[in-house]
Amino acid sequence: MQNTLLVGLSKQMVLERQMDVVSNNIANMNTNGYKADRSLFQEYLSSNAHEDNFASSDRRVSFVQDRATFHDFSQGPTEETKNPLDVAIDGNAFLVVQTPAGERYTREGNLAINSRGQLVTASGYQVLGTSGPITFQQTDHDVSIAADGNISVLEGTSRLDSIRGKLRLVSFAQAQRLLKEGSNLYAPGEGTQALPDTKAQIRQGFIEKSNVNSVVEMSRMIEITRTYTQIASLLQQQSDLHKSAIEKLADVPN
Repeated sequence: MQNTLLVGLSKQMVLERQMDVVSNNIANMNTNGYKADRSLFQEYLSSNAHEDNFASSDRRVSFVQDRATFHDFSQGPTEETKNPLDVAIDGNAFLVVQTPAGERYTREGNLAINSRGQLVTASGYQVLGTSGPITFQQTDHDVSIAADGNISVLEGTSRLDSIRGKLRLVSFAQAQRLLKEGSNLYAPGEGTQALPDTKAQIRQGFIEKSNVNSVVEMSRMIEITRTYTQIASLLQQQSDLHKSAIEKLADVPN
């Protein structure tokens, strides 16, 4: 296959995967605590030219290759909800939740109390404290969550605070190795270890929104679509040129 077609097809394959990343970001721009994904590209040099009459620079054919996607862990904007069970994390920490597949990590802070009095995420997974699941009593009210994650309540008619637990906050030395799962959760990747985070702070009554910039992502989608169309047109022109050359060669008398 000609180099023009190979280079064009390699770029189209990259654009298709990039469109998947952008589309997923746009689909989650209203998901609390969601972190956008980005594509990472590099130049890939290759050639099948081996004749000595080619200059060395002409032997190198430059392709585009998407090496990987990476997580954008930049802080998303916060929104005040005044809901005492909503929390936003200032810092790089994650909440720890218990799932059937084991411990998972999230930045989604719109929490709730289920029918058994357990503190859970919007998807129903138990939020873990430093001593395990956090459970409330039926008479608890006026929930207060301190900046360090300590959760206290007023119990019944008592005017003294009762401690119900402390949110377990963890961070990772190699956060890029975390694996995205459904329900806005991250699974530990190879070589990752959850470390206690003492620097991050909790803001009660706030929610961290998605860090996806809708205007930027829509602009990227338009740019990807236009580039894909331009390459398709170029490949069609190259194919027509090749076809025309073959037809004219066929008409050359022997």
